[in-house]
Amino acid sequence: MKYLSILVIGFVIFSCGTKVPITNQLKEDYNLNETNMKKVQFYTSQIIYLERSKSTGSQGTAADGSLVTSKNTEQDRIIIPAGTTCIFDSYGTNGEVIVRFQSGTLKFGQRPNQTNGKYYLFADWQTDKGGELKYGKETFYATTESGSAYLMVVLKKLNKNKRKDKVEKGMKV
Repeated sequence: MKYLSILVIGFVIFSCGTKVPITNQLKEDYNLNETNMKKVQFYTSQIIYLERSKSTGSQGTAADGSLVTSKNTEQDRIIIPAGTTCIFDSYGTNGEVIVRFQSGTLKFGQRPNQTNGKYYLFADWQTDKGGELKYGKETFYATTESGSAYLMVVLKKLNKNKRKDKVEKGMKV
């Protein structure tokens, strides 16, 4: 029973992996071409908020002669929690990694001013609205805090060692 519990603990320890950011160096080390990328499970590093809103309004007069202004606002918000799983869809025109979620795709790319090599959420960043991007068939705006989200993968290290011990008993004359 003692050996069984040690064996189970050993499998648990060695089966755990750590999440690391995807970088060009990692892609090169593991030969992650387009075919191999489809076999890799990706994760988001932090929460991503995508928002859009539509406003309609009209002005007119009521039956009693008063002026009426009507304004309707419809807001949609998509929340992608930290650690959400996604899969590789394709590469963008400038080497961005496009990943698929349940309802749409997002681009992640390297920033020219960053030296860490991480693939960050790619959008057309505007100071007043956030980052404009397409998700599904709609245009959304990613919040500014979503801009620091990057792609991660689980990296496992497996070490297998075989050892044979033989105890020599010695020889007598």
